[in-house]
Amino acid sequence: MYSKRPFGLPGFTRRAATAALSAAALVTGGLIAVAPSVAAATDSGSSQPANVQRLCAQPDKAGVMSCLALARTDVRHHLGISPNAAPSGYGPTDLQSAYALPSSAGAGATVAIVDAQDDPNAESDLATYRSQYGLPACTTANGCFKKVDQNGGTNYPTADSGWAGEISLDVDMVSAVCPQCHILLVEATSANMGDLGAAVNRAVTMGAKYVSNSYGGSEDSTDPSSDASYFNHPGVAITVSSGDSGYGVEYPAASQYVTSVGGTSLSRASNTRGWSESVWGTSSGGEGAGSGCSAYDPKPSWQKDTGCAKRTVADVSAVADPNTGLAVYDSYQATGWNVYGGTSASSPIIASVYALAGTPAANTVPASYPYAHTSSLNDVTSGANGSCSPAYLCQAAAGYDGPTGLGTPNGTAAFTGGTSTGNTVSVTNPGNQSTQVNTAVSLQIHATDSDSGQSLTYSATGLPAGLSINASTGLISGTPTAAGSSNVTVTAKDSTNASGATSFTWNVSTSGGGCTASQLLGNPGFETGSAAPWSATAGVIDSSSGEAAHSGSWKAWLNGYGTTHTDSLSQSVTIPAGCHATLSYYLHIDTKETTTTTAYDKLTVTAGSTTLASYSNLNKNTGFAQKSFDLSSYAGQTVTLKFNGVEDSSLATSFVIDDTAVNVS
Repeated sequence: MYSKRPFGLPGFTRRAATAALSAAALVTGGLIAVAPSVAAATDSGSSQPANVQRLCAQPDKAGVMSCLALARTDVRHHLGISPNAAPSGYGPTDLQSAYALPSSAGAGATVAIVDAQDDPNAESDLATYRSQYGLPACTTANGCFKKVDQNGGTNYPTADSGWAGEISLDVDMVSAVCPQCHILLVEATSANMGDLGAAVNRAVTMGAKYVSNSYGGSEDSTDPSSDASYFNHPGVAITVSSGDSGYGVEYPAASQYVTSVGGTSLSRASNTRGWSESVWGTSSGGEGAGSGCSAYDPKPSWQKDTGCAKRTVADVSAVADPNTGLAVYDSYQATGWNVYGGTSASSPIIASVYALAGTPAANTVPASYPYAHTSSLNDVTSGANGSCSPAYLCQAAAGYDGPTGLGTPNGTAAFTGGTSTGNTVSVTNPGNQSTQVNTAVSLQIHATDSDSGQSLTYSATGLPAGLSINASTGLISGTPTAAGSSNVTVTAKDSTNASGATSFTWNVSTSGGGCTASQLLGNPGFETGSAAPWSATAGVIDSSSGEAAHSGSWKAWLNGYGTTHTDSLSQSVTIPAGCHATLSYYLHIDTKETTTTTAYDKLTVTAGSTTLASYSNLNKNTGFAQKSFDLSSYAGQTVTLKFNGVEDSSLATSFVIDDTAVNVS
């Protein structure tokens, strides 16, 4: 790979000096870069930093909840996109790497966030977060984001700075873990359990199969009644933060119907996984993940620990320590980028992992799923959140323990239905479909099972009238009888009840039209020497000798800095109605990474909100390879095509693109 060392400095790769100067400018401009990989706290007696504040006051009476978000106070905020340096705190690629999560699953699944009060900037802040990390837009306009009050309307409650920060954390974590998911934000009128519970019911009524709750309060004798009124929703994965005050139980984390989510300290490590985790907290107690034995809630049948006769908290866990915290964009409570933590972060993370895993089986309690798949979790075996007896309720141990439950995600297998094998079923998204009334169609759905000996059964919801799916083969066929647009979800399930699903749109038109063969992209080979009509990050359009063009002198060169960096290249194109359209481009991937197992640097190709392809340093090649994708489902629409490259903090990877085309016929 080409590298250069400007100004006599060793180790600089392509444009590294520019990146270094930009980083320096960010520091002088008021952003302090705080590395997310600070050493994790353990039970050795180390304490959490004093530079952490709660966003919501502790509740002062029973039945009142507090949000559980924590903010770092040693990170200077800044507004807007950071083009040359990633914000402090872990981002999407970090979480995907730490928990072995796919980046393209969950399309069309809706994750609901339930919080109190209003965040007036929720949608605009979400747009900044997703743009910073190259994630597809998630807006009201494209149907990805929706905000409602607890009655399903737009009479939003009074804004509150603490809860607004909580909302920012929650929607950003859904975006990080499941970029293809839709987000439903339900804002309760107040922090009373009755209003928050009504918001949970509203989310389920509106179709959410995954509902995250990042709040808690003291237990009381009315909790079992609240269980029945608000949280007993079979077939819906409801996650709840376990608390931020160390050893001790909060409600609704103690509900027998929810997945109670504890918290860890997450750090990079030189092991096979590349990460290590310990309990968030210390043996002296105080700040840390909540855990313990409920005083009121009965023990669910799937929980088998013997030291607690009632419900034990927690079930599973994820990163929550603000000292190893998450990048969040919040312009209402804060002034832009910050680092947040608390089990408020771990709850939406786990809700989104459920969404990646596929639709929960009807009439089941998804909180039971991890207990059937314990081998598909990262067991956390060090750390404590206080002192207690029996010790496992507050200290990490092999297998189940209170602060981290059964462990943290290692892929999605632990969050699928099933009783024995922990199989993983993956369904390939066929892309959005466009057909005509009274014209026969045939679409083969493809799915795979981690157990190759399993037979899959297929089902589908939302198919256009006249179409059906073969349960044995996954072939969708028939003749559509009416025009319109349908949201289709196809599910494949094996004999252990492990399942996977994918969602897409199917448009049925009344008739087609003529189409003149043509190529639609402007400046397809970048030979004008400038980006237009592309939109590109500075320096992407390039004619240097460091990487060769496929033809001519110019190409688009994304990344290659050897430092944390995001590059993008996009162009909107209108595909005429009735046309068959194909996107093609030549791609060369050059990397200094030596790993054969870990994707550190990634390139994502999207058409609107649909991910067409994902590449990484693992896909390196010696020359250009042509890639092509069918865009016919966008006929009659304007769609934005985008290449987005994200590079981590070391070892350069270059993604070189040339000779693009959208050919229609």
